[in-house]
Amino acid sequence: MDNKKPKQQFTILKDDSTDGHGGYGIGSISLENMSSVIVDPNENTAYVDMDAMHARSDIERRVRYYPDKEEVPEGLLYWIVWVTVDRDEDGKPYYSGVAGSELRVDRPNKRAYKSMPEHVKHMEGSLKGKIFVNHMEDQSKQLLKNFLQDFDEAMWENSTDELKEQLS
Repeated sequence: MDNKKPKQQFTILKDDSTDGHGGYGIGSISLENMSSVIVDPNENTAYVDMDAMHARSDIERRVRYYPDKEEVPEGLLYWIVWVTVDRDEDGKPYYSGVAGSELRVDRPNKRAYKSMPEHVKHMEGSLKGKIFVNHMEDQSKQLLKNFLQDFDEAMWENSTDELKEQLS
């Protein structure tokens, strides 16, 4: 059995699938430049989990979802952070959109809370280059900041002051 640490990666920048032809696929949303980062303040960690793009990450599986947070009082806090990468005018990659969505999971009771409209809104905001992480608690913001810096220092340096300020 190979015990190598799994390599984490962002899905970064692919060509426009429509190639400017204006046919099939025009108007569809491409998620090719977006990755999902799980921030787990319970374990003091953050990691890429592309399965979260389709609500199939390990923390999201085998639980029943409730639309009211009050129905999951014992739920542990997690964040699914939608991170979009783009290139600036000089062609340098940077974190262009970053938005965190709350998730509460009570594994022993197989219950969880997440607001699907919030997750969709945050995914869309991230794709549009919006930064929305102010609502995250300080520990999770620090974990996310450290992860983004460690993942690619140059992308972090090329990112907007707004992202850096919201994660300070």
